[in-house]
Amino acid sequence: MIIAACVDNAMGMAFNHRRQSRDAFLIRRLLQRAAGRTVWIHPDSAVLFEAQAAGSVCAAEDFLQRAGIGGICFVETAAFSSRADEMEEIWLYRWNRAYPGDVFFPISLTQGWTLAEKMDFPGNSHACITEEIYKK
Repeated sequence: MIIAACVDNAMGMAFNHRRQSRDAFLIRRLLQRAAGRTVWIHPDSAVLFEAQAAGSVCAAEDFLQRAGIGGICFVETAAFSSRADEMEEIWLYRWNRAYPGDVFFPISLTQGWTLAEKMDFPGNSHACITEEIYKK
């Protein structure tokens, strides 16, 4: 399983039941990286993908279970740390800003993960978004 998530400088993912940001360029970049493979999402995330996803995104309450080996899961607030043993890669999209947060990325990247790729790209809502790809 591949986990894709957006985080701030403190690894925050959401605050007060709201995603920290929505960025159309980031979603486009994530779908390009997915290269035609299905991206599994929770139904609450569907609004982020509406304009760009035509057929490459599937929303389901049990999206983490449906993804399977090699499956890509975009997570915003879903509890996924219990599936850490199944994770092959983590794609982090960093806003490079500090926001308030009450939901944080639950996986320590210092234990068993290696930063394999890092690239900055311009976002729609953020001048610079950093994509980091971690592998076991």
